Amino acid sequence: MSTVQGVRGAGVVVTGAGGGIGAALARRFAAEGAKVVVNDIDAAKARQVADELGAIAVPGDASEIVAEAREALGGGIDVYCANAGLPAGGDAFAAEEVWATAWDVNVMAHVRAVRALLPDWLERGDGRFVSTVSAAGLLTMIGAAPYSATKHAALAYAEWLAVTYGHRGLKVHAICPQGVRTRMLDAAGSAGELVLRPTAIEPDQVAAALFDAMAVDRFLVLPHAETAAHYRLRATDTEQWLGGMNHIQRKWEGESC
Repeated sequence: MSTVQGVRGAGVVVTGAGGGIGAALARRFAAEGAKVVVNDIDAAKARQVADELGAIAVPGDASEIVAEAREALGGGIDVYCANAGLPAGGDAFAAEEVWATAWDVNVMAHVRAVRALLPDWLERGDGRFVSTVSAAGLLTMIGAAPYSATKHAALAYAEWLAVTYGHRGLKVHAICPQGVRTRMLDAAGSAGELVLRPTAIEPDQVAAALFDAMAVDRFLVLPHAETAAHYRLRATDTEQWLGGMNHIQRKWEGESC
């Protein structure tokens, strides 16, 4: 089990931590001795996880809790885990409202948090931003155009932060798991059952992968080893990759492949 120097005593915020990956991240940081703020839009779930860990619950909209979390910690925020996300499904005809909500939760919440966090981090030359992206941000996800597009944007934003501020002490990690056994997977329907369920892992394994990456300051966090091969194929033989994904799409649609 990787132990990351500087985590003990650090102020850590985890959004969307009422269950799933967020709760697993909060548990791991708490176990490593961090002071943890548990955030979730569901106040009861946030308090339940916080009580379990001896942490601090700050429920509410993930994009608006930085000041309250900083006050609750009684000091600076050293690690911010932008984990809250929306599993927005839909095809080319998905409603404008679905796209707008997915963009707000999966991208703009990260942008707003960084606006509030970055001045302090740059002043002291240290800070860590963790973005729970999903393998959909590296690849794509059938049946989920808004989710795929906004997760690509979340990855692009995390990359931009690393490029722009890495030399000024900002460490950035993008967590890109495939299937994880959470309520989000259950809500993914038949597409999730086909693509994600067969290789799904536990949320604790995602947290462990993050700590492995943090130990060496590695940007890309791939809890599923096979994601790297898919990503490499997408970059080096795009036509083959697109053909393979279209094969999965047709299988999902029930056509003969």
